[in-house]
This record gives sequence, C-alpha cells and structure tokens, in this order.
Amino acid sequence: MKDRRNFKVLFNPTQDQRLEREPLLAFSFYLSGKNNILLSLSDTIIEQLDEGFSDRKNLNINLIGEASSSFWFWSLGAYEVVRTISQAKDCFSTTFIDKINTLKKQLSIVRMPSAKMEEQGRKKPVNSNRSPDDWEINSKDLLVGSPDNPISARYLIELYDQTLCSLTPTDVIKRHEESY
Repeated sequence: MKDRRNFKVLFNPTQDQRLEREPLLAFSFYLSGKNNILLSLSDTIIEQLDEGFSDRKNLNINLIGEASSSFWFWSLGAYEVVRTISQAKDCFSTTFIDKINTLKKQLSIVRMPSAKMEEQGRKKPVNSNRSPDDWEINSKDLLVGSPDNPISARYLIELYDQTLCSLTPTDVIKRHEESY
C-alpha cells in the first residue's frame, strides 16, 4: 500500500497527529474507516490490473476479473462516502466541497449504469446483455460505466485518492452529527 501522506508510523500518536494523518476522523470515525478500506481496495485493484495485463500475449483473466468485481464494489462505496460528505457540506470548507462535487459527478457516471442499470440522469436502461467493462490492454485499465460513455477505472481511483487525500484538518469545520 502506498504511503499517501508520507508520515512515519507512530506507536502512540497524539490526537493532533492522528487528525493530521486522517483528517476525516474529525468529521466521522466511521466514515474515515470506510475511506481507509476504499484506499486499500484501490491499491489492490491497481495491483491486480498491473499483474493481470502484464503479459499482453497471455492475459491473466482471473486477476482482471477480480479487479473488475472489486471495482464494482469500490465504485458503490466510493460514491456513498462522497455522497455523505457532499450532503454534510456545512461540515467542510467550500474548497474541499468543490473538489468533492467534481468527484461525485465523475463517480455518478459509473454508479448509475452499474448499480441502477440506467443512464446517468435519465430513466433510460443500459443494455443488460453487456460485459461489466471493457478492457484497455495498452494502459492496463478497465473502461467502466455505460458502454456508450465509458470512463477509466484508473482515472476514477486516482481522482478519489487525490481528492480525499487533499483533505486537511482545517477543511473539517464540524462533525457529521452537527450537520443535522
């Protein structure tokens, strides 16, 4: 797993050190834990894609299939984490909420066709006799969402990673419970 914040491991961190490393804790201990699971799953998906596509002549379809299945769960979880933050917009800085809203729009391009089997923003079905994703062998990537409007899985994972890891302790204004 890559070290996203470049901190050395502390055995007895202070509260400030914990919040510096995981600012989402100041909003919600629960959601911070779910975010950490998604970041770890992101790393696993990328590793599976890298290894699955490593030999162009002999693709490891089992690993690529695992990455595809894991990405489906990842996309649903990532959308829900982002939706929760977006709904509690008063708890975060406007700068961070702007980033979250951009991410939410990108995630919804995949979520709607994958979870609801309909086009994003329309009551139009997505073909259900389709592959869960297309493969981009040269970039070792999955193209996900609607077959008519696919998006790169690697791009979404990187955007999620960059957005959530850009959160600083000063971006968190109040706790989740205070948003109601």
